[in-house]
Amino acid sequence: MIDSIIFDLDGTLIDSLPDVLASLNLLLAEEKRRPLSQEELRSLIGRGVNPMIEGAYGMTGKAIASLAELEHVVNRYLEHYKANPVGHTVVFPNVIDTLGKLKEDGFRMGVCTNKPYEITLLVLEGLGMNVFFNGVTGGDSLTFNKPDPRHILVTLDLIKSDPSRAVMVGDSRIDAEAGRNAGLSVIAVAYGYRSEPVESLGADVVIDDFGQLPQAITQLCPVQEG
Repeated sequence: MIDSIIFDLDGTLIDSLPDVLASLNLLLAEEKRRPLSQEELRSLIGRGVNPMIEGAYGMTGKAIASLAELEHVVNRYLEHYKANPVGHTVVFPNVIDTLGKLKEDGFRMGVCTNKPYEITLLVLEGLGMNVFFNGVTGGDSLTFNKPDPRHILVTLDLIKSDPSRAVMVGDSRIDAEAGRNAGLSVIAVAYGYRSEPVESLGADVVIDDFGQLPQAITQLCPVQEG
């Protein structure tokens, strides 16, 4: 019986690319560096803020030379992002209605994202989505994050569930690997930020529209009665 769902955030539930890009380009402008395009940013999203910032600096000039420098510029980026976390961020079609239906049906739901925890909470609250989730973990909540499966397992603990009762929903190879290695079935959304074909992720089910999620869960576990 599947009664729990772990969601990725960026590229799965929301399109946050415009706000991430705006905050990152403010930081780059302060450093007299050129701005990144959306396509360049897409290639950097998914593994967390530190790799994203390192990648952005590598693309636009001199690479970051030390952990101290990285910490400094990441903090500056986060200050820009916290000042306007949902200015241009949108929820993907049918997400709100579907999450509401799943909650009404008794599903326990959590968010497992490599986005920084504080920013994640600000975004969820700003979009009115925090009411759907029983637990949230971010990229800096723990000493490990996706694709490490322990990130998924800790999130499951927060929502009082376990891998045998849960499914992972995401848009990237990072999500698929983390979910699979944690022992969860994986549902991939066909949209999102990845650069590779969704079929290459090896998900159990692929959905084109978030509204197809309840049917996909039924497909994985046709009989949910005790």
